[in-house]
Amino acid sequence: MSSTPVRTRFAPSPTGFIHLGNIRSALYPWAYARHHGGQFILRIEDTDVERSTQAAVDVILQSMQWMGLDYDEGPIYQMQRMQRYRQVLRELLDSGHAYPCYMSSAELDALRERQMAAGLKPRYDGTWRPQPGKRLPPPPAGVQPVLRFRTPEEGAVSWNDRVKGLVRVDNSELDDLVIARPDGTPTYNFCVVVDDIDMRISHVIRGDDHVNNTPRQIHIFRALGCEPPVYAHLPTVLNEQGDKLSKRNGAKSVLDYRDEGYLADALLNYLARLGWSHGDDEVFGREQFVRWFDLEHLGRSAAQFDGEKLRWLNAQYLRALAPQQLAAQLRPFLQRLGLREQAVDLERAAVLLRERASTLLELAEQCAMFYTEPQADAAARQGLVGEPVGQALHALQQRLAALPEWDAPSISGAIKQVLGEHRLKMPQLAMPLRQLVTGRTQTPSVDAVLALFPRQTVLDRLRRGLG
Repeated sequence: MSSTPVRTRFAPSPTGFIHLGNIRSALYPWAYARHHGGQFILRIEDTDVERSTQAAVDVILQSMQWMGLDYDEGPIYQMQRMQRYRQVLRELLDSGHAYPCYMSSAELDALRERQMAAGLKPRYDGTWRPQPGKRLPPPPAGVQPVLRFRTPEEGAVSWNDRVKGLVRVDNSELDDLVIARPDGTPTYNFCVVVDDIDMRISHVIRGDDHVNNTPRQIHIFRALGCEPPVYAHLPTVLNEQGDKLSKRNGAKSVLDYRDEGYLADALLNYLARLGWSHGDDEVFGREQFVRWFDLEHLGRSAAQFDGEKLRWLNAQYLRALAPQQLAAQLRPFLQRLGLREQAVDLERAAVLLRERASTLLELAEQCAMFYTEPQADAAARQGLVGEPVGQALHALQQRLAALPEWDAPSISGAIKQVLGEHRLKMPQLAMPLRQLVTGRTQTPSVDAVLALFPRQTVLDRLRRGLG
């Protein structure tokens, strides 16, 4: 395949939201195409008309845009390719690789029940499969047949999977696949092959829930005179309980992580390590990931999602952002909390508080103290500012008002002077001071926090709190 241009694809079905396991199946083919200077195609497999929705398509597009998984072609919609599918179906019929089958659903169900009762694997028995010397019954009147693919009966199909190694399936294990429904609508396994041929896909990197489809698809490729692409089937992603990550098992939409304040680069970094590795490297940017990515280091075992690990990684990315970038990312979350920016240096505030946050939403909640009045009842205030602490706070208020410079060193000096004069220790003064000004008992260094407030705001809050 070295001389073949690399062309990969992501082909989701728009039947619901897209979760982390789904987006990982987009990340790896995207990275492989980018690493080799190839092309990445987005294909929307929307032939399930009853379940496919435009809302689900929009979620796919928004998720990929947020994650920065740009594509070179697409989105290509299967429902817009029906004429092409019908053309290829006619080719398979004409070449004898497909045939009409008039077995009804009720007859097929009864056949399967008899097979299971006899301890056999349930499968279509080839009733309508043309064979030399075989006489088929006359087609029943008024019945629209399905089209079935004539699977070779002898030998085996095999491929060298770039994750699983050599996979071999005896053809005797496969029955004749339905490739078109009675209304003429083509089925998934058939459409995938036609699409991959037409789009010149060189590598199919997808979840291992598709492994059972692969031998059937390889047969269709060869019936159409084409060699199949290189396959790499990714192990399952498990949730924190060890079950398969799925919508039914509580998996969240990719966009939920965006709305909770995770950074796209952090999520990409986390997903990259969820089934692939580069030595012991844990934290790396997308450009580094693209340079490193290969198929040789994809894991063979299921990868388990770890929410705490993702939070830790996101915190590393928050702390690495430049102040201006951090503030820009933070503003939408402040707005969501209904907080209107005031005379506070958001860049400095965000940098100071990000050590205590793992997500942008948590950081916005930390920053809320700069935009909201502290809420403390009278009893709580009385307990905080009783004698002699109350006298010390009054003295501090006066010293803060008289400072020539409003900055952390000056505020720290004022606090130390008051502590010395009133023979108090820092915790005795710092806790009520924090409570009265910020509404919180825990913050970073109190002098650094106060310096971020306008001086008049601090004085007003102390005055109101002290009565």
